[in-house]
Amino acid sequence: MLELVDVSKSFGTTRVLEPTSLVMQPGKTVVLIGPSGCGKSTLLRILIGLIPSDTGKVLFGGVEMTPKNVLELRHSMGYVLQDGGLFPHLNVRDNITLMTRYLKRMTLPQMEERVEELAELTKLPRQALDRFPTQISGGQRQRVAIMRALMLDPPLLLFDEPMGALDPLVRFDLQADLQNIFQRLKKTVVLVTHDMGEAAFFGDDLMLMSGGRIVQRGTIDEFQMRPTDPFVTRFINAQRICPLATQ
Repeated sequence: MLELVDVSKSFGTTRVLEPTSLVMQPGKTVVLIGPSGCGKSTLLRILIGLIPSDTGKVLFGGVEMTPKNVLELRHSMGYVLQDGGLFPHLNVRDNITLMTRYLKRMTLPQMEERVEELAELTKLPRQALDRFPTQISGGQRQRVAIMRALMLDPPLLLFDEPMGALDPLVRFDLQADLQNIFQRLKKTVVLVTHDMGEAAFFGDDLMLMSGGRIVQRGTIDEFQMRPTDPFVTRFINAQRICPLATQ
């Protein structure tokens, strides 16, 4: 589904992503985790083509991403930001269907049917569809952002700390519902978080980053039982989940 070959990125004289090569398999949930400034969000934005890499290449479905085709490829990706990224002057229904209307991919009845289907999938109350983003809760705004990302049924979903700003109870419920969505739809998912518990909950494949590089890749059990670097132990201990012996 996704492949990176020697991708790197610098901003000025600061290297934020070391040369990175990796493959992400279809139907899996990959979680990029690490402290602030580790390069995980930069890597995600390169994957979706929001920023270009300095070196290497990104392949989506075997097709290399270039300035000429990046917009077309991005239409096959769903992207959810931490704050949802909803337009405040549009109501919920118009936020969800904005790109669909722009691309003219569906008729009006088809759009209405799809919105109803996604509202049921994400457990968004029907009465929220005609409200504006400021008139619904933070958890509901994230559900709307997920609906918008799913509207065109893309094979790839990318989430940039989608639950980072939510309170614990709202976050708990949304995590459970989002996991159910992943399992039902069998999408390829790349999710960025700084929370190891959240990463373990979602991830088939965890990638812990530090200093612009992937320090360890694997399952939560491998991170806990076979850490490959002292940073892995420190990071898990700092999260207060199953503390490890200091290496």
